[in-house]
Amino acid sequence: MGRGGGLAVIHRADILVKDLPVPNVTSFECVIFSLVGSTQLQVVLIYRPPKASTTFMSELSELLTSVCSMSPSTLLLGDFNIHVDSTSCSFATEFLSLLDCFNFTQHVKSPTHTKGHTLDLVCSTGTTPSHLQCLDLAVSDHLAVLCTVPVTLPRQRTKRTIQYRNIKTVSTPALNDLIATHLASDPHDSSADGLVAHYNATLSGSLDSLAPLKTRTVSYTRPAPWFTTELRTQKSTGRQLERRYKRSGLTLSPRPKHSTTPPSLPTNKTTPDCCSPPSTGSFAPSTSPLPSGAPDLCTKFLDFFQDKVESIHQQLLVPAHLPPHTPQPLGVAPLDVRLPQCSLSFFFPVCAPQVAKLVTKAKASTCSLDPMPTALVMACLPALCPIMVNIINSSLASGLVPDSLKMASVTPILKKPGLDRDDSNNYRPISNLPFLSKILERAVAAQLHQHMANHELYETFQSGFRPHHSTETTLIKITNDLLIAADSGHISILILLDLSAAFDTVSHTILLTRLSDYLGLTGSALSWFQSYLTNRKQFVTIRDSSSTPAPVNHGVPQGSVLGPLLFTIYMLPLGQIIRHHGLSFHSYADDTQLYLSTKPSTQLPPQSLVNCLHAIKIWMSSNFLKLNSNKTELMVVAPKALLRKVGDLHLDVDGCSFSPSSEVRNLGVILDPTLSFQSHIRFITKSAFFHLKNISRLRQSLSDSVAETLIHAFVTSRLDYCNGVLSGVPSKALDRLQYVQNSAARVLTRTKPWQHITPTLIHLHWLPVKSRITYKILLLTYKSLNALAPQYLSNLLHPYTQPRNLRSSGTGQLSIPHTRMRTFGDRAFSVTAPTLWNSLPIELRNAPSLDTFKRLLKTHLFTKAYGP
Repeated sequence: MGRGGGLAVIHRADILVKDLPVPNVTSFECVIFSLVGSTQLQVVLIYRPPKASTTFMSELSELLTSVCSMSPSTLLLGDFNIHVDSTSCSFATEFLSLLDCFNFTQHVKSPTHTKGHTLDLVCSTGTTPSHLQCLDLAVSDHLAVLCTVPVTLPRQRTKRTIQYRNIKTVSTPALNDLIATHLASDPHDSSADGLVAHYNATLSGSLDSLAPLKTRTVSYTRPAPWFTTELRTQKSTGRQLERRYKRSGLTLSPRPKHSTTPPSLPTNKTTPDCCSPPSTGSFAPSTSPLPSGAPDLCTKFLDFFQDKVESIHQQLLVPAHLPPHTPQPLGVAPLDVRLPQCSLSFFFPVCAPQVAKLVTKAKASTCSLDPMPTALVMACLPALCPIMVNIINSSLASGLVPDSLKMASVTPILKKPGLDRDDSNNYRPISNLPFLSKILERAVAAQLHQHMANHELYETFQSGFRPHHSTETTLIKITNDLLIAADSGHISILILLDLSAAFDTVSHTILLTRLSDYLGLTGSALSWFQSYLTNRKQFVTIRDSSSTPAPVNHGVPQGSVLGPLLFTIYMLPLGQIIRHHGLSFHSYADDTQLYLSTKPSTQLPPQSLVNCLHAIKIWMSSNFLKLNSNKTELMVVAPKALLRKVGDLHLDVDGCSFSPSSEVRNLGVILDPTLSFQSHIRFITKSAFFHLKNISRLRQSLSDSVAETLIHAFVTSRLDYCNGVLSGVPSKALDRLQYVQNSAARVLTRTKPWQHITPTLIHLHWLPVKSRITYKILLLTYKSLNALAPQYLSNLLHPYTQPRNLRSSGTGQLSIPHTRMRTFGDRAFSVTAPTLWNSLPIELRNAPSLDTFKRLLKTHLFTKAYGP
């Protein structure tokens, strides 16, 4: 082991310490133990001798992979004999990068050795040490490192009164018979509104008969998030002053006045925890108590959402001589509005099997406006299907939407984890609509999708909410174009446009014009959408409190079935404007990416880009869409050698000047100028380990199936999300993601730290991370060749043409484009996909169906990764 060595842990007798097993390592000494109390704290003590060892990094990574999944809070302490204070030390850089991979923070910033280097470290994840100091005790050439580690106090239990229905006691046959009996009587009103009223009354009355509403008092755990360290200190000071007052009787330091509201918690908070999702990484619902002013809070949120939209409309009012629905704003090239060859004047009536299919495929989510839980509605579908068919057909034939189906319950949702919950601007209004309304919208959306597909009315590069399209296909297309441009020696300018409250500012008048002019809707079909958009109402709900309903004069409801589709129709003219200026683009709903490739010697930014942004700004203003210049991002993509030649680049958008960013987040993926995806991989690793620690805390209380579901939902989903863009990334970078998968396998199977993980992965039948990426690329390739993927991906693949007739003709091989730089061109989808495809056995390339291809491909990759 080298000179030195030996580890010891000294602790008080009242501190519960549990020794944990240590993996077999040769490059360092290690002791692992846990502090058991109200919250478990795991401590890893390490001594690494000065003599260098080539296995240290690999053994440390294996150790961290196993220990990080065992506890939510981990301390990594000891003498590492690594000069982490030296920026020129490559070994120290690699060590710190490994710590960052596992979301560890190194807290020692001052020298810990008499020669002036930082060798003794305090690293943590899930907890933050405080009062850290280095003291020279004159007993060693190393300084003593002291710190304080906070321990979470036990949660207090309190009581509250709830209302509930004992749904489990409801007999489905009895409920089905009761509903059928009530529906047998003819409704007083045979219109769509009358049928919906009869439907709601029947369901609510039947539910009250079999599962009446009950009230009970329950106890629950309240974490008291307002009780901060500062408040604890103030409370301690107050007690000291109180004791001093009792001893002396003097009033120089009187007893502090008690209040039911903590000093640092304002009484006029506008966004409490009860109405927002948990902070980053938490998958447990917030347990914060509902404040007494919740109804007022709901009203404040409603007023804020409505005032924000009205303010945007007032700011973007076009001049009086320009009609608000004009398709040609000033300063923009004329738009080619082509009327469809075939119009859509009415919607076809639906039948019972169609409605049953729509209901069974819908999510079993329940809105507060629903008269009965959706799960029971699905269970009683045979009795309810006839009246559902009548309601839908009556609405489609009359071109009217029942008013009760146009009421929305709005829930404020935090836009991104980690944002300030006290700022109303950080919330997005999500509309929850009655289940029957969603079924009606699905029936209309199916016919509208079919009409647009038959007449090719979609925007080619709009991937939002379309069959076979996704955020991953969007990013693969964009990264492919950027990589090919970099391989050709060009630099690319990527601009991510951001809109403020895009769905909420849609003008109903302009939207109806789009439906008429671009999609050819007339007659009762157009009347139905006019009825759908008018007389809408909404109210804000937070837990058990709600505001009074208010009219909705603009926008399409977020959370509805038709809302996203209508928004993409609203944005149809934007593609023509961008094409007119010669730029490439891609959109996913309201996220629009512009990119332009050019030679380094040309003027930057190109004038065509400046003109295009100006035209986009004018068009959006005339269509009541607010371009958020402050959140619009710019990034230059090119090889490192070309990035140095770019120099200062500034772009003005709507009076706001901004320069290239070092990284941007696009549809959940972090892009960097060289498309190395290092920042993205680092983010995935941190987020996945955070969730894995939360799961490990509950592992002993979970069954294997439930634990596996949680791991796939919160960890595997992050590893697989848009992993197709990682094809060709160096294996060293992908090792970080493999650490996550290994740790997840240990948590699920309770594999010990000293046991090898490969047999566990084989037992779980999990493909390694690199093989999962290959699987995704080959799956997209098969879909692209069989009309199951966007056309823009299919256009990147070309069959290989033999120079003469050979036996190998007709084997389904693809042509591999020639590239110049391996680091860029070989990573493009148009190169990676054909290369991987041609390496497959011929029976795989000729698989008759998608399901067969998936099964054979997974078996092939599994055998290739682990052996037969």
